[in-house]
Amino acid sequence: MADLFQESRARQRRRPSAPRPSGEEVAKRVLDIALSAAALVVLAPLLVALWLLVRLTSPGPGLFRQERLGRGMRPFSMLKLRSMYPGDSDQIHREYVAGLLSGVHRPGPRGLFKLEADPRVTPVGTWLRRTSLDELPQLFNVLSGDMSLVGPRPALSWEAELWPSVYPEYQRRFEVKPGVTGIWQVSGRSRLSVEESLKLDTEYIQRHNLGLDLVILARTLPALFKDGAS
Repeated sequence: MADLFQESRARQRRRPSAPRPSGEEVAKRVLDIALSAAALVVLAPLLVALWLLVRLTSPGPGLFRQERLGRGMRPFSMLKLRSMYPGDSDQIHREYVAGLLSGVHRPGPRGLFKLEADPRVTPVGTWLRRTSLDELPQLFNVLSGDMSLVGPRPALSWEAELWPSVYPEYQRRFEVKPGVTGIWQVSGRSRLSVEESLKLDTEYIQRHNLGLDLVILARTLPALFKDGAS
């Protein structure tokens, strides 16, 4: 399975340069820049306060950088507010995701890829994850062009290695930039299987447009308030 994943990444890298972006893609990029820049200006005091809260309540940096796969399976450094103790192994999360894929585990109430009672997460990190405030620094990834406001969830490389076993068409999710939010996050994310979430990502890629992006963005805030209050 790992060989298949490596071959897929190699094919993506050998592809010729991308064609000139369409008018829809240009409009989406303009929307990403405008909304993310405005949000960062408005949320700057909150981001600074949260960064200080993370730094003062547990050892380690305020920001967490993690390599994810973007459009064309190209790696990039995704930003989040640190919600875990530094230096902890990710083995427990890998075992959880493998259990999701095999059907041994079911998604918890906090979301498909959120491990419940994760011992690696700090007390402040638990609250940040519940409210999704830990993801606010991804707005910088949107400004830099690595991500979009709306798109598939940015994948870890080892997660993508496992996906062909449940959904052979998973590669299609790398045809667009990953998003801060997406269609499955507002479509019952705590009740979906991995296969169902990947199918929703593929459905989004097939029919995405600015109108759909605006609908998803509008549905994201109520979903966050609902999850944060639960």
